[in-house]
Amino acid sequence: MRRPARTMLFGVFAATMVVALGSAAWMAVASRPIVQGVAQGVGQGAGQGGGQAVGQGASPAEALLPGLNPTASGQAPAPVAMTVAEAVTEDVLPLPPQPPRLADGTEFQRCTGLLRGDPEGARAQAEAWENAGGGDGARHCHALALLALGEAASAAQRLESLARTSRASSPARAAVFAQASQAWLMAGDANRAYGASTMALTLSPDDVELIVDRAVALGTLARYRDAIADLDLALQRQPDRVEALVFRAAAWRQLERADNAARDINRALAIDPDNAEALLERGIIRQIRGDTAGAREDWQRAIELSPDSPTADLAAQNLALNEAGPSRR
Repeated sequence: MRRPARTMLFGVFAATMVVALGSAAWMAVASRPIVQGVAQGVGQGAGQGGGQAVGQGASPAEALLPGLNPTASGQAPAPVAMTVAEAVTEDVLPLPPQPPRLADGTEFQRCTGLLRGDPEGARAQAEAWENAGGGDGARHCHALALLALGEAASAAQRLESLARTSRASSPARAAVFAQASQAWLMAGDANRAYGASTMALTLSPDDVELIVDRAVALGTLARYRDAIADLDLALQRQPDRVEALVFRAAAWRQLERADNAARDINRALAIDPDNAEALLERGIIRQIRGDTAGAREDWQRAIELSPDSPTADLAAQNLALNEAGPSRR
């Protein structure tokens, strides 16, 4: 889908897939922010996510990562102590994509414009507008307001229902199914996320954004080979798509295919040397291979490039655990 939403998928989902130095897995999304940007003229939104630390009631997905190979010194690399759901506290929210949309106009923009600063106000306005016959636009804003208020499951249900029943164009409905998929991930229901992303692809099968969305859902379900198949397709269509390379590297790493993971991450960094998520992932791969100094260098660089971000938080956690030594691992 044509949306700045991918910015958040890249900034956070890349991070979720690279938190795997110990008992964490590709995805640990009890609630996951979706979109950092918004269509031109609408503004930006807000939302929150939270989660559990690795080893403290970890989700099934978190428990699926195979054990690490020991380093040359016989010590296992340090685990990451933070899931992305824990790290993600940035104010981000999935907002209506760039055209085509289900609705537009002054009322719609006024409603969505409240999402960041006054989600309760957005909900109230959407409800009043919906009662007055506001149609798809009112229903869409209402769902997004619920998401901004932390009611991810309710929002996902509304978005999915809206995408199914709307008479808008297929690309517009696909965009809303994609938002539903991401909201289901925030609600911790990866199966529903996968279903919604598949529905999006039935409506817009050539959309690389949607293909990557589904790969993320598959990774959350620990279906890494299926995720790789989707990412292969995405990269066939857009060979230099860095986020897809980072995601695929993380999936290969989950399958203990370090050579494949390294190849993808090196290619990603050849395209974009200052990509913080790619550096975070390469640091993990280096640590797995026993290159502690190289891992430290990558994580420090990731923090420099993307301070005050979930990626920086994860890199800092890795560095702290590295410095703590074997007794803390």
